[in-house]
Amino acid sequence: MTGFVSLGVQDRVATIRIDRPPANAISREVSEGLKAAIAEAGEREDVGALVLWGGPRIFAAGADLKAMAGAAPERIRPDVTALGQACDLLEAVPKVTLAAIEGFALGGGCELALACDLRYAGADAQLGQPEIRLGIIPGAGGTQRLPRIVGLGRARELVYSGRRVGAEEALRIGLVDRVVPAGDALEAATVDARRYASGPGRALAAAKAALAASVGGDPAAGLARERDLFCDLFATEDAQEGIRAFLEKREPRFRGR
Repeated sequence: MTGFVSLGVQDRVATIRIDRPPANAISREVSEGLKAAIAEAGEREDVGALVLWGGPRIFAAGADLKAMAGAAPERIRPDVTALGQACDLLEAVPKVTLAAIEGFALGGGCELALACDLRYAGADAQLGQPEIRLGIIPGAGGTQRLPRIVGLGRARELVYSGRRVGAEEALRIGLVDRVVPAGDALEAATVDARRYASGPGRALAAAKAALAASVGGDPAAGLARERDLFCDLFATEDAQEGIRAFLEKREPRFRGR
């Protein structure tokens, strides 16, 4: 773990918090911290469920674009791979995982939430995969997990448009599983996590594995293909223009190359 990620355990519930002000931007250090915390929680016998939280104001607003601006594909690959591995660990850990979402869960933040079994959102939460507006695509599992959760048609619209989805719409389309008053997401997720943590752990782990197997296809191949495409896009003019425009707070001027 790192100074940006903490792990606490109480009543058999592990709470992993991302804490990198002001927006919980996901750097490689954050991703490595998440990997360590998730792996530890997965191995600990005193942990029966896991809650991922970004604090009372924001879940995670996405990648650290300042660090990615002007980067070549080979420079980006280790960063997106580390985040993807954190998401993969969340999806595979043999315990029930819940995302407690307040504020924004965008880009990589949304991908982390998608990798959890359940997503609880405060009423003012907003989720989305805005990468297309930067001339790139989700690279840590968004194109693979989003269709499984909301269906291929809705996933296409969300990824193609890059728009944000409010909590109530997210509930309606199945992107989140529960909406609670703003500020209450952690408490609600923790209460239910305690219930899962006190349940039949081996049966829940088996149910999680069986449900994952029901999706079909080859998830590993799909995730690898997504990451290759994500990294390749950093060699395009549009990606560099999109990131510069975001940092300069202006509309991008894409040229299709």
